[in-house]
Amino acid sequence: MTPPFAYAGESAALATAVFWTVTALSFEMATRRIGSLAVNFLRLFIAFFILLLFTWIYRGTPLPFDASVHNWGWLILSGLVGFVFGDYCLFRSYALLSARVAMLIMTLVPPITAFIGWLVLGETMGWLHLGGMTLTVGGIAMAILARNSSNNKLALNYPLKGLLFALGGAAGQAVGLVISKYGMGDYDPFAASHIRIMAGMVGFGLIVAGFRKTNLVTAALHDRKAMKGVLLGSVFGPFLGVSFSLLSVQYTSTGIASTLMAIVPVLIIAPSVIFMGQKITLREVIGAVVSVIGVVLFFL
Repeated sequence: MTPPFAYAGESAALATAVFWTVTALSFEMATRRIGSLAVNFLRLFIAFFILLLFTWIYRGTPLPFDASVHNWGWLILSGLVGFVFGDYCLFRSYALLSARVAMLIMTLVPPITAFIGWLVLGETMGWLHLGGMTLTVGGIAMAILARNSSNNKLALNYPLKGLLFALGGAAGQAVGLVISKYGMGDYDPFAASHIRIMAGMVGFGLIVAGFRKTNLVTAALHDRKAMKGVLLGSVFGPFLGVSFSLLSVQYTSTGIASTLMAIVPVLIIAPSVIFMGQKITLREVIGAVVSVIGVVLFFL
């Protein structure tokens, strides 16, 4: 497709990285105030109606009535795995670690996705992929490990529980992506996202009702600062982030788009210091850069 202006695809990919950075920081703030369960349910609820309006204008239908049984079945499963399990874990890690550290752990998504794709879908995995995987893991290790001053042994810089939740988030997103790819096929990606969001919204709704956590959601609605974060994150994430990522791959190669979109762990460092007051070491910055270079190798 002919781009409307020079470097339109690359610009859209960079915008996507900025949007996802805003989303991560907004949801970190909201999660610390009202908890991951309330944030997840409310942001999917908001994203559902934003996409409903968008697809009504874009496709002429508010809901994905034209999806096949195959599409519905696999995309629902993808939404449950990616949103309910993956994003619940990710948002818990926001509160226990920070959005910056969680986004660094999320650079494991491409290696995990590639491994699952090789295992389940029969996709190829070359030496470049293995090199990228090694660099990504090495960069993360550099950022989260440090030598203990008392015994000179390597120790974690961050709570193990938070790191495990972030790892669960990466695994959930990776498995969700693989299932999505199989379930979507040639179907419209916006409508496919709508199905996944519906599945996630229903999944979280059942958890909220089943565990009698409706009071958490009700209380969250009265926290104006948290709701601003949820609304901001919902607009910049599921709507603008997804939309601009799709625009980027229309006007430039998938490799270039994916590489530019993968810079979030580096992009998030400055606002984490300025707006969140976090202290970051040079070792963590280098680790983030190395990890992103590892992700880039996956798309060369």
